[in-house]
Amino acid sequence: MGPRTADAPDASGARAVRDALAALADGLRALPPSCGPVRLVAVDGHAGSGKTTFAARLAAALGGAPVVHLDDLATHAEPFGWTERLRTEVLEPLAAGRDAAHRVYDWTLRRFAGTAAVPLAPVVLIEGVGAGRRAVRPWLSRLVWMELDAAAARRRGEQRDGPELAEFWAGWAVAESAHFAADPSRPFAGTVVDGVTGRIAPGTVGEPSTTPLTCAIATK
Repeated sequence: MGPRTADAPDASGARAVRDALAALADGLRALPPSCGPVRLVAVDGHAGSGKTTFAARLAAALGGAPVVHLDDLATHAEPFGWTERLRTEVLEPLAAGRDAAHRVYDWTLRRFAGTAAVPLAPVVLIEGVGAGRRAVRPWLSRLVWMELDAAAARRRGEQRDGPELAEFWAGWAVAESAHFAADPSRPFAGTVVDGVTGRIAPGTVGEPSTTPLTCAIATK
């Protein structure tokens, strides 16, 4: 056997992440429906924690599961005022066994413009800050939490968005902190994912928990 190549550990780590993601997808398909015939899964965490990226990977592992992006339902005036829109435009149609569609907010025009389809599927994902909030949890089969602290997530988001959105991030950080202080999601997460590596924490692929999770994040 030849010497181990320099990128072998990374390749092994990537395989481990893919295998864990496939196992999570299988586990989600096996859950009982929570929203009519749908297994509704929320991906929550601080802004910049990797929710959108992870949701896309999980959707692919699920064979193309629909993803609802809460940024499309939030507005400048009401960053967390999307609960009623989510319920009436997405959750209630899915619960009735119908395809759904929701209005999409244009952050440049500052108004709703266009719609996004949410076809009925065995698993539907909701991703965004507050996806696991109190008003949504009764509809969920699973809550996934992206484990990255608020400061690190904000730094990542600011680097991604550039200095022109620095004022937005300053205001957002205050609103997000107030939201999670009043309505935390992480204590109810059934799956915890490292926001840096994408690894799923050991022991967090089971039924949703009602107590804080204490297991460590997996490392290479």
